[in-house]
Parts: sequence; C-alpha cells; structure tokens
Amino acid sequence: MNLNRIFLLLIFSNVLFSCVDYKIQQSREGVKKNYYFSKGFALVFNEDLYYQKVVNKKFSNEKYGAMHNLLKVNTSVKIINPSNSKFVEIKISKKANYPKIFSIVLSKSAAFALELDMENPYVEVFEVKKNKKFIAKKTNTFDEEKNVAGKMPVDEIKMDDLTEVKVDNKKKKDKGNFILVISDFYFEASANDLMAELVKKIKIDNIFVKKINSHKYRLFVGPFKNFNALKTTYISLNNLGFESLNVYRE
Repeated sequence: MNLNRIFLLLIFSNVLFSCVDYKIQQSREGVKKNYYFSKGFALVFNEDLYYQKVVNKKFSNEKYGAMHNLLKVNTSVKIINPSNSKFVEIKISKKANYPKIFSIVLSKSAAFALELDMENPYVEVFEVKKNKKFIAKKTNTFDEEKNVAGKMPVDEIKMDDLTEVKVDNKKKKDKGNFILVISDFYFEASANDLMAELVKKIKIDNIFVKKINSHKYRLFVGPFKNFNALKTTYISLNNLGFESLNVYRE
C-alpha cells in the first residue's frame, strides 16, 4: 500500500476519531457546540523565543497569560497540571503561531502557579463553557477546592461515542511515561498498514497498534521517558504531514 493511500486512510480515521479531543454539548437551538480539549506540552514564554521567531507574538510574564494557535482571544480555558492536580483558569491573551509540538504557550506566572516541571511541562487544556460565569482563579488543588472543580462542565456535556475524555481528580504522584498518539482507526488492518509504512519512512521501532475496543485501534509511538526523548519523533511525523498529534501520559 503506497503512502498516498495510507494518508487517505488516516484522514478517514481522523473523521471518526479526532486526534484532538472535543467535548460536545447540545444547545437550546439544537446545534452542537464543540469544546476544545487537548493534552500535551506547554511552551513557557520568554522574550528570546519571540526574537528567535519561535513564537510570533509576545506578552507579559508578570501576569497569568496564555497564547493558542486555534482558540480565539478571550476564550476561557482551564489548564491543569495532572502531576499535582493544580490548575488555573484564564483567558487566551493572544492567538499566535508556535511549534506544533506544543499545545499552548503560557506565561511564566501561569507556569509557576501550576508548578510545572520545566523539563516535562505536561498540561491538559479545557475550553470553559461560554454561558458559565467566568471567574479567574488562583491555583488550587482539587482536594482543597472541590467546589471549584464543579465549575467545569464535565457532568453537563455529552461525549462523542468514539472519544473517551476523562478528568482524573486524584492527585498523581508518579510522572509516568509519555506516548505519542498518531491516530485511532476503525479497522485494525488500516492501523497496521500505516505502521508498516512509517517504519520504512522514519525508521522507528517503538511504534505499536493497541486495541481500545472492538471498533477502535490506536496507533501510537512510545513510551518516552521525557519531552526531549519524544521531540525528534514528533518532528519527523510533522514533516510527513501528521499534525495535531496528542501526547498522553501512561
């Protein structure tokens, strides 16, 4: 099977199983609203990144701030550090371009509040419902302020049947390993065909297909011990045209 056919299969699979997770809610008018959700690494801003053209916008590190390449300015988001369950609720300050390996750009103030591991700045990003009153919060743990966690519309949303998104409220002590999800497929054969093609193209040996359920097969690379370990593979896949790759913690 040639690479073009593989890419067509990938596009088809992405229609069924989006690489970026979304929450779906039924509005009063009967129109479904997609709420953004992703897992990956944060880029902590400093002005050198702007002058080196890694990021095309800049903002203050003195305040809580975030830049995103998809979400609009003033979109309310909740950013969680799953390692310690700390979070911040802020609004997107600017829409910016930055390397696709990162899920979001954070100011140093926001990163410090989350107590991110700067070597592995892994975060979860949730878009907050627009019809909810948005109140910016300082960092808290779920154990300390469980009532704040209720602001997040997890109980009120309807999840896509083919996408599983869960919020773990337990404090995680172990950092664990990272896996790079390429795509989910309806047919196992399609996942295996793409895996064989990628092994030829970029010479990777830690790529696997995992059965999620009877109609869902996940193609992923890993595990990787840290951000630097997965960076080369991520860039290689990007160069082949794979975008919006999600990073998950095992």
